[in-house]
Amino acid sequence: MNTAAEPKQAAQQYDVLVVGAGMVGSAMACALADTRLSIGLLDSQPLEPMVAPATASGYDPRVSALSAASEQVLKSLGAWPRLPGDAVSAYRNMCVWDAEGTGEVSFDAQDLGELRLGHIVENYQIQNALLQQLTSSSVALLPGLRVQGLVREDSGWRVDCESGQRLQAPLVVAADGARSRLRELAGFALRQWDYLHHAVVTTLELSQPHQHTAWQRFLPSGPLAYLPLPERNGKHYCSIVWSLVPDEAQRIMALDDAAFCKAVTDALEARLGPVRATDRRVCIPLRQCHAKEYVMPGLALIGDAAHSIHPLAGQGVNLGLLDAAELSDVLHAALERGESLAELAVLQRYERARMGHNLAVMAAMEGFERLFHAQALPLRWLRNAGMQLFDTAPLLKAEVIRRAMGLSGERPSLARA
Repeated sequence: MNTAAEPKQAAQQYDVLVVGAGMVGSAMACALADTRLSIGLLDSQPLEPMVAPATASGYDPRVSALSAASEQVLKSLGAWPRLPGDAVSAYRNMCVWDAEGTGEVSFDAQDLGELRLGHIVENYQIQNALLQQLTSSSVALLPGLRVQGLVREDSGWRVDCESGQRLQAPLVVAADGARSRLRELAGFALRQWDYLHHAVVTTLELSQPHQHTAWQRFLPSGPLAYLPLPERNGKHYCSIVWSLVPDEAQRIMALDDAAFCKAVTDALEARLGPVRATDRRVCIPLRQCHAKEYVMPGLALIGDAAHSIHPLAGQGVNLGLLDAAELSDVLHAALERGESLAELAVLQRYERARMGHNLAVMAAMEGFERLFHAQALPLRWLRNAGMQLFDTAPLLKAEVIRRAMGLSGERPSLARA
């Protein structure tokens, strides 16, 4: 710790400082790497390639369901070709049904003239691909630095680290996750609430192929999603996210592996046969959080620092990558016009472009979550009837899935082919 007699360390200067080198922060730094700006990317962790986890399946339990728009963003940044071929699992179909009725909806990429609906990829593989891209760029990687303080100065913001290192930039981008330290230090106001659910996450070995299909069943205790992973050594795998009320999550976590495999087989009605084996389970409390504002002069929130949502449809990282792509568009346009990147009026263009879309997705996920927990008989009947009607409306289905894939509506330039 510095004492009053010790000289303060001079601050390193950058034009833009991105704090948080997860998938969204790394994508943000990549998106600005082709500018004349000096970019710093700071993270509390070592910015080195991560290795495959020591699990029975060899898969990490943390995966993302990447939309077509996210795929295009990663292609535009040069990261997609760096993903190992056996790390990417395309899914062509999706099947969703209600455990307490006959309602069922299926989606097929062929109905849209597409080859796939999306891809399931382990988070660390996406992260590695982005970091590989960054190492061949001019972006300064600043690993192992934990933020301690944030100070507003005449020339911008100064980020003080626990190590004593100081970093200064006119524009700071907070991409440091749902528990953002920068968001807290800057004093952004939040709307947040607890879902009163926990997500049980793991990887399963199946007895039958997953059919390149994402499966989701809505149970009274919460939704269960099976996300298809690539086959390995002739074995079939899925990553699962099982949302449960806390007591039930605790019970499920306490089961031995054989009992858990039976429970998760029954929960999906054995549509893929008996589950053969499971990796170690992780239990994550679920909260929703949304910043009332995304920007202030010289400071912008992106990704989970701005919004975190229920993992119901795997939209979290997709929203974050679109945030990064939109902010990149805004900053590139401001550079061309000779505007100050730190000006509130400039940053509010990003906020206007993204806040409405993010709120709409969050409201839809919240609506689905509440609808499928409703136990009143009229609501259950309406829910099932609505699903059956929706499944027979091809134009409506196509529009809904195209929006979920990021193939319709306004899109940042990085998300357009």
